[in-house]
Amino acid sequence: MSTGMSTGFPRIACALMSVAPIALSAQTLPVPLPVAGSAQASASRTAGAPAARTAEIWRDTLRTAADRADALVKAMTSAEKLRYVHGIFPPMAKPATADMIPSAGYVPGVPRLGIPTLRESDASLGVANQVEQRKGDVATALPASLATAASFDPAIAYAGGAMIGSEARAKTFNVLLAGGVNLTRDAWNGRNFEYLGEDPLLTGVMGAASIRGVQSNHIVSTIKHFVLNSQETGRAVLDARIDPTALRESDLLAFEIAIADGKPASVMCAYNRIDGDYACENKRLLTDVLRGDWKYPGFVMSDWGAVHSTEKAANAGLDQESGQELDAKVYFGTPLADAVAAGRVSTARLDDMVRRILTGVIASGLYDHPTPLSAQPIDYAANAEVAQRAAEAGIVLLRNEKGLLPLARTARSIVVIGGHADVGVLSGGGSSQVRSVGGVPIEIPLKSGAAASFARITYHSSSPLRAIRALAPNATVTFVDGTDPAAAAKAARAADLAIVFATHWQTEAQDAPSLSLPDNQDAVIDAVAAANRRTIVVLETGGPVLMPWATRVPAIVEAWYPGQRGGEAIARVLFGEVDASGRLPISFPRTIEQLPRPRPVTSPTGATSNDASANAGAGDAGLLPAYPVTYQEGANVGYRWYATRKDSPLFPFGFGLSYASTRISNPRFSGGANASVTFAVTNRTARTGVAVPQLYATLPDGGAPRLVGWSRQTLAAGETRTVTITADPRALARWEAAGWRLKGGAYALTLATDAQTMVAAGRVNLTDRRLASARAAFDTP
Repeated sequence: MSTGMSTGFPRIACALMSVAPIALSAQTLPVPLPVAGSAQASASRTAGAPAARTAEIWRDTLRTAADRADALVKAMTSAEKLRYVHGIFPPMAKPATADMIPSAGYVPGVPRLGIPTLRESDASLGVANQVEQRKGDVATALPASLATAASFDPAIAYAGGAMIGSEARAKTFNVLLAGGVNLTRDAWNGRNFEYLGEDPLLTGVMGAASIRGVQSNHIVSTIKHFVLNSQETGRAVLDARIDPTALRESDLLAFEIAIADGKPASVMCAYNRIDGDYACENKRLLTDVLRGDWKYPGFVMSDWGAVHSTEKAANAGLDQESGQELDAKVYFGTPLADAVAAGRVSTARLDDMVRRILTGVIASGLYDHPTPLSAQPIDYAANAEVAQRAAEAGIVLLRNEKGLLPLARTARSIVVIGGHADVGVLSGGGSSQVRSVGGVPIEIPLKSGAAASFARITYHSSSPLRAIRALAPNATVTFVDGTDPAAAAKAARAADLAIVFATHWQTEAQDAPSLSLPDNQDAVIDAVAAANRRTIVVLETGGPVLMPWATRVPAIVEAWYPGQRGGEAIARVLFGEVDASGRLPISFPRTIEQLPRPRPVTSPTGATSNDASANAGAGDAGLLPAYPVTYQEGANVGYRWYATRKDSPLFPFGFGLSYASTRISNPRFSGGANASVTFAVTNRTARTGVAVPQLYATLPDGGAPRLVGWSRQTLAAGETRTVTITADPRALARWEAAGWRLKGGAYALTLATDAQTMVAAGRVNLTDRRLASARAAFDTP
């Protein structure tokens, strides 16, 4: 689930109905497990405990997480070990236990040793409750991860992760299926809104910050989906093909950075195959790269329904089977016990599986700080502010001819058109779906498709119309639904300003059928723009869309899926209450022909027409034929792809306008051990503004420029500040057989405002050196 599958509720509309919904309250929450050190836990250890209390070194917080986990493994029985390596999918559990919360996953603990029961929730954008299996349980909904990435601000990512983690802990969850860092290779990918863009450095840094935020609450965060889960069409049957070196310098680099800097307690392996082997039984990735090169000490959990074997998966490096009811059988149940007894999986390997799970549990702080036994109060008002700040920081101003924005409060009449802006803002679909505070004004079930059992077109109750009226109390603000271009044009003609809200819904398990706006919205925008020269288009999308009308509309705002305070955030940006400060983390193409793949790659045998090819709840995808998806662009993802083709997108990576006019001056480039640039940045306007200067480098052996650093700066009116951007050596290095090498020689550096707009250029010489692979060692909190 996304979880890997994200988490996956894909599996079951009907199955969800087989479990009585449990309202999240103190009366119905799980029966508490004994807390470490309690009288109950002490009593339970007495009978048949393999270790005496004097030997309980796993409670010694001065020891490393790995040492403590090893001691726990030695104290566990074989049955206890086997029980901890596979997890239940509560909606399909038979029978459900009294302490099981309807959610993504449940793994019973070992009370006598203080080993916690793992209660898992999807949480890409908030504590998920996709089809309201927990009646009445709401949570704070962040904007899309692309919006967080568009902030170019790790502090925003950390705050969002910390907020989600705090709510999860208060709801007694202790494992969050968060941390999506797959690169957005294809503009139409249904889950792009859950990811952090096309650049490995930006994705890795922002992903790490979010993971650290989640785990600051003493709970486990995953990082997902390892690796190349780059399209939803046929995700459970496709075989991703890519040059190994290119993989190291792109998708794997994003994971390497996020794992090294974020230290997630768990890695979630993906549904797809990579070069012939399923991600969850791929020894080269799970053992050679993750454990060998990166020295990752935590555990690998499967995506929900992504396990297809027992011995191969266990021996390749999978530690825990998730959502076992979604697999063809419980591979890590009786089959694993039999395999261990027969020596096909060694006892040492089983011990290592459990040790790694416990290492993550201890390193995250969960073992020493158990989650509460009943629901705790949540300050939803404060958390909504976190969501709103993230949305405001990530909204991108794409076009602003003649300074139409920010809007003047003196406008006498404003017409708001389309997008259900009268009631709310759109959210993305799938396992990341949050039932947000404030309710759901629109929820439309799908009639068909792989996502139909677990995704609904859902809006958060944050009305842009209401927020605009609040900021323009002296104006007449009307609403037209936008279904009829002629009616929309008539209303626009009679108003001083026209604001068109355009939507493009995307979901897990299904890729976008088109990058064009659906439901005749392009025609509406054209009609309105022809009727009123002061037209603003606000896009609520899960990624890039085509804009055939772009040059005819004076102002365009990309708001992504803006979360539960999206209406307020959009209005504040439109009226200049805050600066327009987001920058694109993903390129927007002019046409689909510019893309490496104009549309999702489908199976030549028709396997992708079977819902099981993308939804684990629809059957066993292992019975369907695999087919290749070749990533011929290699490491040249997004803006690098355009650079290699000497092509220009409609809006490039890193692009975004501001209401403030800033100037960069006096750049000084430096080399030696590393590359950097120091410069002055000045806000030349009478308002606070944001600048996001970016540093790109072209390596001595050529190739496309790559982002190697950036700095988000908030400047007061008239302020000048000296800024230094130091290149991250991980983004400068090349992967060779012996590891990472920062090659000596001349590097071309570009200080820019986006991937195609240079401010200054210089050449520096760097010393040849080897870089150690990022080490993901855990320290006990």
